[in-house]
Amino acid sequence: MSKQTKVYIIDDVSPILTDGLALHGFEVIYEPESTRKTILSRLVELNPEILVLRSKISIDQMVFEAAKGLKLIARAGAGMDNIDEKLAQAFSVECINAGEANSDAVGDHTLGLLLNGMRNISKSFNEVKSGLWLREANRGTELSKKTVGVIGFGNTGKAVAKRLLGFGCKVLVYDKYLTNYGDEQLIASNMQDIFEEADVLSLHIPLNKETHGMVNDEFLLQFKKPIFLLNLSRGAIVKTADLIKGLQMGKISKCALDVLENEDLNRLSPEQKKEFDFLVKSDAVTLTPHIGGWTIESYDKISAVLLKKIKEINEK
Repeated sequence: MSKQTKVYIIDDVSPILTDGLALHGFEVIYEPESTRKTILSRLVELNPEILVLRSKISIDQMVFEAAKGLKLIARAGAGMDNIDEKLAQAFSVECINAGEANSDAVGDHTLGLLLNGMRNISKSFNEVKSGLWLREANRGTELSKKTVGVIGFGNTGKAVAKRLLGFGCKVLVYDKYLTNYGDEQLIASNMQDIFEEADVLSLHIPLNKETHGMVNDEFLLQFKKPIFLLNLSRGAIVKTADLIKGLQMGKISKCALDVLENEDLNRLSPEQKKEFDFLVKSDAVTLTPHIGGWTIESYDKISAVLLKKIKEINEK
């Protein structure tokens, strides 16, 4: 890439990235309010070498055909499920993300959701707001000595696992794509170990063809104990209908979800609306609006990580 590499940014990012790129000689086109239609038109017009985005649009055949000179796609976040990486490879476009930048944020949020559920914090707060002071009905459970299965031992999985050690948990970690991982404290395990021992299951895996709908009836029935289920990865990894069955059957004692199969609450199908209504009415469920990695610090860290990576690639 040349010194005057053109970078087209279509989502909101920190000035650390926009100003940093400009300072290092990149031509920066920053249009975070653009729609997909406008973006496709601008890609043809601008013909950028680099495209920076979060989750605004899917990077598909139309995008690659519009951006003939595209060399690099930079995802301002961790998940890459809105980018067709196989197609990118076919078009000789490199893809990067900033997964390491928001792992601490996701780690904190995961522990917050877990403690909230185990100690009935949201539930009891809502009762107090309604004039109820129910102590015995909100007797909680301690996290210490619990066995937690962490599926996915990438940046966020590691951040969650390390935090759990501070609470005295036995932490079983599993990642089918890694070898020689884990240690005496963070125990490299297999799914059978997790099915047998876990009190808590925390998901930190990418969404792809293999993981889509992974948490279903068959999966949940293999757990020997009722589990507290945490999903801070992608909503489509968990089949919501089967999650609800798990709650009703007692296979899931509680769950906390930062992601849903459909996060556009104004465009839920009738079945999705029925499932959503069940979740929000259940005292066993905590929902947050995909904010696990969404902190003041991660906003800047994501841009700092991408700036460093883009500079390094440009200098090759």
